Amino acid sequence: TVDLETGGLWFSRNEARIPSDTGTTVNLRDLTGSDGDPYARLYVGYDFNERHSVRLSLAPVRKTGTGTLDQTTFFDGERFEAGTPTRASYQFDTYRLTYRWMFHRGEDWNLGVGAALLVRDAHIELRQGDVRGRDDDLGLVPLLHLYGAYHFTERTSLVLDFEGAAASQGRALDLAIQVRHELPTGWHVYGGYRTLEGGADNSSVYAFAWLHHASVGLGYRF
Repeated sequence: TVDLETGGLWFSRNEARIPSDTGTTVNLRDLTGSDGDPYARLYVGYDFNERHSVRLSLAPVRKTGTGTLDQTTFFDGERFEAGTPTRASYQFDTYRLTYRWMFHRGEDWNLGVGAALLVRDAHIELRQGDVRGRDDDLGLVPLLHLYGAYHFTERTSLVLDFEGAAASQGRALDLAIQVRHELPTGWHVYGGYRTLEGGADNSSVYAFAWLHHASVGLGYRF
C-alpha cells in the first residue's frame, strides 16, 4: 500500500529552553506565528499476510517566522535582545518503521499491536542579525504501536492509530482518529484528526511541542 496524507497543521504549544538549566524559555509561537500551515506525510506498507505487516512513514514538520522577544533571552549560549526582530526556525522530521501484529480480525473490529522505531531529525534555531543560536538533535526512539478499526459497513471504518512512548526524560505521542472508506478499484480515502505531542527535558535541552492536524488522505493497494 502507498498512502499520501495531507491537510492543515497548527501548534498549540511550542516552547524551548537551551540549555535547560541556564537558558531562557522561548515561546516559539510568538516568533513563528500561530497560523496553520499545509503538511504532508507519506506511508508505504507491506502485508506479509492477514496478521503481520510493516509500514514505513515519512513525516516532515517545518515552521519558520519572524517576531520579537519580550525579554532578553539566552539561547544556546547566545544573547538575544528584546524588541528586536528575531527569526525562528523549527524542524521536527521523523522517519518510522512500524511492525504490526493484527491479533483480532472480526466482523465489527480489527485490533492490532506492535512496535515502531523512530528516527528524528530536529533542530531549533534563533537568529537576530549576526547572532545565531542553533540546537540540532538526531536520535533513535522505540515506540509502542496500537491499532483499532471499527467497521460501520463492509467498506467504511473508524480507525484509531497510535504510536508513542514516555520516560522521565521526555515523551512522543502520535494519535490519529480517522474515517476510512475503501473504494472498489483498489483505492481508499480517509480523513479526520491527528495530534502529535512530546519533547525532551534533560540536562542539555528543554523543548516541548503540541501539534494538531486536520487530515485527509488517499491511498492505493497493489
